[in-house]
Amino acid sequence: MKTVKIIALVLLVVFVGIQFVPKELNQSKAVPKTDFMLVHNVPKAIQHKLEASCYDCHSNNTAYPWYNKIQPVAWFLEDHVKNGKAALNFSEWGTLSNRRKASKFRSIIKQLEGNKMPLSSYTVIHSNAIFSRVEKQRVIQYITQLKDSLSN
Repeated sequence: MKTVKIIALVLLVVFVGIQFVPKELNQSKAVPKTDFMLVHNVPKAIQHKLEASCYDCHSNNTAYPWYNKIQPVAWFLEDHVKNGKAALNFSEWGTLSNRRKASKFRSIIKQLEGNKMPLSSYTVIHSNAIFSRVEKQRVIQYITQLKDSLSN
């Protein structure tokens, strides 16, 4: 029993200690001119859906939930955002070549059609990020139009 108490105390001290480890927040007050929404003048309905479903992990401005203040959850979220931005960063969209944009458009369509994005681990807590059938169709149609306009 004494060993269990010691282990519990050590775990408590470690848990409290890691709360003081600094975390890197993915937040910016400025919206760059290279942002996807500005580059393409996205219609409001699609803009709102992309912001709710994609921008937390795929832009330079994450809206962090309250539980991001608790480690190790913050590290988990930071890793998701880092990986999401590595795959696609809407904030830097305007810096991509047309070839890269076309590739990203194809990937976005594939991810949406395959129900791969947004991640289910994200939609569990962010139910507003879930695409309805109609929303998904509209976004895919819009992205397809943008993709097709690159080849013209």
